[in-house]
Amino acid sequence: MTRIVVLATGGTIASRFSQQHGAVIAGVSGEELVRGIEGCATSVEIVAEQFCNIGSFLFTLDLAFGVVRRVDELLESADVDGVVVTCGTDTMEEIAYLADLVVASEKPVVFTGAQRHAGYPDSDGPRNLSAAVLVATAEAAKGLGALIVFEDEIHAARDATKVHASRVGTFASAEHGKLGEVDGSEVFVSRRTIRRGTIPTEAIEARIDLIKLCIGADGRFIDYAAETGSKGIVVEAFGRGNATLAVTEAVRRAVDRGLVVAVSTRSQQGRIAPIYTGGGGGHDLMAAGAIFAGDLSAVKTRILLAVLLGAAHSWAQISETIRRHAD
Repeated sequence: MTRIVVLATGGTIASRFSQQHGAVIAGVSGEELVRGIEGCATSVEIVAEQFCNIGSFLFTLDLAFGVVRRVDELLESADVDGVVVTCGTDTMEEIAYLADLVVASEKPVVFTGAQRHAGYPDSDGPRNLSAAVLVATAEAAKGLGALIVFEDEIHAARDATKVHASRVGTFASAEHGKLGEVDGSEVFVSRRTIRRGTIPTEAIEARIDLIKLCIGADGRFIDYAAETGSKGIVVEAFGRGNATLAVTEAVRRAVDRGLVVAVSTRSQQGRIAPIYTGGGGGHDLMAAGAIFAGDLSAVKTRILLAVLLGAAHSWAQISETIRRHAD
């Protein structure tokens, strides 16, 4: 019999309205979540394990790394055929991408959750969990890396992002499209993502700052990050990877201090390239020592940088790995 472990971490799927708090709070156990889908797959043994029970907005990188390490440990067991992680949607895309980078097993790793808490009569949690378990048992899901399954859609963790604050169909892979879908009791995979290799590491570097640019941005935030202990900075730049003159100068100062600075774009789609000059163009940022992150989003560039620095990679190794994972 196929054995799937549901690793529960909290989130909306595990939340209800609390009279005590006057608001919605996580507290539903993984065992209760699993009981809610009993009978959906009679040929599957589903085992619940509680890792934590909080909203994903409370996660730290260290906690997320702990979840991913536990997924890795579970998949090492010959008795476990796949793992489903239930967690909040706020930072799910980051936690799932961390799993994609770190978990070496070819067995399915599927993340899911809910947008409507467990107290709603029409909560999307049970059907999302049921679909995620189905995907975790599917032969076609092996070797795809970490996945997000939501509203019967299958997304690669690298590509998926939360696109709506409250609607149940919140995840999309706008640039490259979903990998497949769940239709009733069947799993269909219509494309396979290119896996760019996992990164063995025993630690993660949490002191990575992400700074989003806006018109007229100066270099204060970059300077402050560099002066107060940041080990790396991700700049979410304009368009093709452009910045202001002040930001470019601050990036150069940060690089001179030994920090790794990576650049992404605040645009929803497309990749960056060092094309423009004039003081703050992408060409100038690269000349200042920044590493360009292709079409990888800023939040995921931060995850990748945290893993690489945690693994104590050199600047040259980091530059090459970011290039490989961002292309």
